[in-house]
Amino acid sequence: QVQLVESGGGLVQPGGSLRLSCAFSGSIFRLYGTGWYRQVPGKQRDLVATITSNSNTNYADSVKGRFTISRDNAKKMVYLEMNSLNPEDTAVYYCNAVHSLTQYNYWGQGTQVTVSA
Repeated sequence: QVQLVESGGGLVQPGGSLRLSCAFSGSIFRLYGTGWYRQVPGKQRDLVATITSNSNTNYADSVKGRFTISRDNAKKMVYLEMNSLNPEDTAVYYCNAVHSLTQYNYWGQGTQVTVSA
């Protein structure tokens, strides 16, 4: 059973930076595309960034140039480097893994990111 465990969230001032990490376990990592999504109360969960097993990336327009997604296939880790954070980036951030053949989705428990002065 795939498990995803996020870490690295917290409180940061506007203009600051955070790095989120996601540890993958329970299956063959290279078979999964991975990504980060975020959600604020009362709204749908939105895509932030995705990265395939061969490191092709995709970003939401709102984070392009500020966020960088990466993965370490040997360590089974996914990262999200977030720079120039603003209050609109405040949300719970979720790690996602999707099987390349079955398209079955797995989610982490989420980590809170709060951008506030």
